[in-house]
Amino acid sequence: MKPSSIAMKTALAFPLSCTCGFSQFASPDWEKADRAVERLLPSKFPQLPISIRHTLTRRGCTIPQVWGESKPRNVVRGQFIQKGELDWAVLCSVNQVSSILVFRGASPTVFADLVRQPDSTFLQTVTSGGIIGYSRGLAAVGREVIMSDYKAFGGEKPPPIDHQGVDDAFVGKASKILYFYHGKWLTLQGAD
Repeated sequence: MKPSSIAMKTALAFPLSCTCGFSQFASPDWEKADRAVERLLPSKFPQLPISIRHTLTRRGCTIPQVWGESKPRNVVRGQFIQKGELDWAVLCSVNQVSSILVFRGASPTVFADLVRQPDSTFLQTVTSGGIIGYSRGLAAVGREVIMSDYKAFGGEKPPPIDHQGVDDAFVGKASKILYFYHGKWLTLQGAD
């Protein structure tokens, strides 16, 4: 094909009178956004017992941060295993895949490794300008929130609630609550 033919076909496909920008034809770069997620080292969380920080570092964990939040997030303390005992839940990202690691008390041993998912699962457009941000956030929730979410959104009836659960949220969309009961982790209805 002669160069003039190529130019003519290009002009027909993309007429000069088009006022549309290239961005309307290109999809967002989700892979680039996944690589750009802010992931903090365990050492950035001085509230974590040093033994747990060492375990996280040995595992190669970084802690992904919710886009646009100013305070470090995704390290939470609560009564996750039984009433009266303070435990830790940490969102651990290794090679852009995260899971929730639960530590009993200050023990460096991982008590549970829950809900392993690619970090890209929790990307969403966070501004009207098309910026893509990471949106997975953990929180400790008690009986009031657990029962309120159940009453508002249904799901399976929660067991008797006497300690806290870990709320695993896709911020701005939905969440589920992980609750330890009779030796097992239950997935309860979160906010929808």
